[in-house]
Amino acid sequence: MTHPTSSRRTRLALLLGAAAALTATAVTAPATAAAETPYGAAGAAGADAVIASGTGIGPGPAAATGTGHSQHSGTVPLGTYFTGSAYQLRDPSRGNQRTLDAMNQTGGGTLFTDPDNDWGGAGTPADRQSAGVDAHYATAVTWDFYKGVLGRNGIRGDGTGITSRVHYGSNYPNAFFDPSCFCANYGDDPVTGKTLATLDIAGHELTHGVIASTAGLGSAGEPGGLGEGTADILGTAVEFFADNPADVGDYFIGERVFTSGPLRRMDHPSLDGHSRDYWSRDIGTLDPYAASGPARHFFYLLAEGSGPKVINKIAYDSPTYDGSKLLGIGQDKAVRIWYRALSTYMNSTTNYARARSATLMAAADLYGPSSTEYARVAAAWTAVNVR
Repeated sequence: MTHPTSSRRTRLALLLGAAAALTATAVTAPATAAAETPYGAAGAAGADAVIASGTGIGPGPAAATGTGHSQHSGTVPLGTYFTGSAYQLRDPSRGNQRTLDAMNQTGGGTLFTDPDNDWGGAGTPADRQSAGVDAHYATAVTWDFYKGVLGRNGIRGDGTGITSRVHYGSNYPNAFFDPSCFCANYGDDPVTGKTLATLDIAGHELTHGVIASTAGLGSAGEPGGLGEGTADILGTAVEFFADNPADVGDYFIGERVFTSGPLRRMDHPSLDGHSRDYWSRDIGTLDPYAASGPARHFFYLLAEGSGPKVINKIAYDSPTYDGSKLLGIGQDKAVRIWYRALSTYMNSTTNYARARSATLMAAADLYGPSSTEYARVAAAWTAVNVR
């Protein structure tokens, strides 16, 4: 992979969350959504509701399963809702999460509807629905990851689904989570025309909602770097969890959207031309994406170990600060340790030294203070110069 140009480094500093000042206004539903149940009523269709699926029109309002043709993830199942006259991109089984077309504006949006529950056309940017398919699918996968792996019932932990908005702004190559509307917003890359709602980017953005509901890590300094690192760590875990052959799990961020290569990587962060591989005293003066490098690197080393290896047909070669050779504990255990540290021991002022302590306490809780997992957490932090 070539290193980013200076113009791309500028974009890196802006991408995936730096648009917090662009707040979203209240969403509006189209006339075809008149039968919509109140947003946030998880499972509103009821356990005994008649299911309308595929292309057949059901006998009345009910949860449904649609087929989506996405830009990034191939043909995917979609949780939808049949109103009696049309299908909506609204999923009663996941807290009534819904997906809107922002119509290239920065406020509001229109709920996607469809007559036959087959969405996205050929799965290209030419069909506006296809971006909605990517966002709706990736949001469902993220919900399932947090609930199935970590026991968390939704992004806030309260069973409420989020709103996703695609085609945000005009040729806006960015994505961000806005807690004021509990929504994730995805623009379209002006070069490829593709939506930013990939599995890893959606997982990243929704994890910002989890962070806000747990540790509340700050947006600048070392807490800001740990926040962006956490979003990349758990967003990557979402992509692996999906087990989608069209978008296989990897330790890159945003590799499917941009022609210039991935935005960030975890095995060797500095190869993006922007991030740091290791902690240093000035790390808190950097922008949070550069400062997130040691957190990403720690997680990769903890999960996979150091040195050259091939994972899902992708070659990695992860160095260490002290030249140590590390063995990983596997991604599943690494994810559980990081999430417990985030949700139990981190807070808004946590820096790298305290993150080390938090993950060691989490490892002790989960696997014991004399465990191999505990020892490898300590070794992985030392390998990124956090002692």
